[in-house]
Amino acid sequence: MFRPLTTQRFSSPISAFSPGPAPFLEWIDTCKLVVDVTYQREIGRRGAVNVNQIAENFDWSKFAPVIVAPVEGGQFAIVDGQHRTTAAMLRGQEKVPCQVVQADRAKQAAAYAAVNGNITKTTAQQLYHAKLAAKDPNALALAEICSAAEVEILRKNLIRSEVKKGQTYAVTALNRCLAKYGRDTLITALQCITQTADGNAGFVRSTIIEALCEVLQEAPSWREAGEQLLRAMDKFKFADAWDQVAAGRDKIFPSTASKMMAEKIRRFLSRRLGPEPAKIAA
Repeated sequence: MFRPLTTQRFSSPISAFSPGPAPFLEWIDTCKLVVDVTYQREIGRRGAVNVNQIAENFDWSKFAPVIVAPVEGGQFAIVDGQHRTTAAMLRGQEKVPCQVVQADRAKQAAAYAAVNGNITKTTAQQLYHAKLAAKDPNALALAEICSAAEVEILRKNLIRSEVKKGQTYAVTALNRCLAKYGRDTLITALQCITQTADGNAGFVRSTIIEALCEVLQEAPSWREAGEQLLRAMDKFKFADAWDQVAAGRDKIFPSTASKMMAEKIRRFLSRRLGPEPAKIAA
């Protein structure tokens, strides 16, 4: 599915239009590319991890042209792209595609600041849907789990009153729980929210998902109780429990909220399903 670009949602610029000389594209030898240390950052530890990831998964379809500006000696200063250029060199590439702009050092620094400061950050939800379209194995596995539990990962955040049954933007927590607790525990945890009461719209939240997964993982007999578990959770009031956890606080750490919610769920299921055998033995 495709849609055309449109400018209808945006205001017309009011500043004077002075774009400078038009850039041109060219494949340039990497030996001619240099970094101006007066404004460019050095590749640090996190940057090195990024370089290695680009190199390990190198693909020209993922390689944006490097922005460069001509400098003395027939060289080109990299304005944006030293990480991906370094990765290309690790793969033995002697040329990279470049967008050549005419800019002095001041304009190069300003362009560097603009390129790195005006980035629209990709959300975890958007990244998940992109990976799903690319048939990434982990995204496909999470999609299958969500389908089984009647959960929909939203593409954008909504205000709480607009969130419907099963909708969530807690994709980071879902991935974390899948890796830590596995498919079956995660599906059951999600079903405890979406398939009880009226579907608990708005409560497929990271702290609640993680709390349920923790409790069900440590109590396999509860996790495997099937319909009995769902009937018990049908009486659990997520809204009330959440209000008690928040308790009028302006801010609460997610890990603290998750642990408090887990303890409430644990005590509730102990009353409804009986103590977990492993706990009695302890």
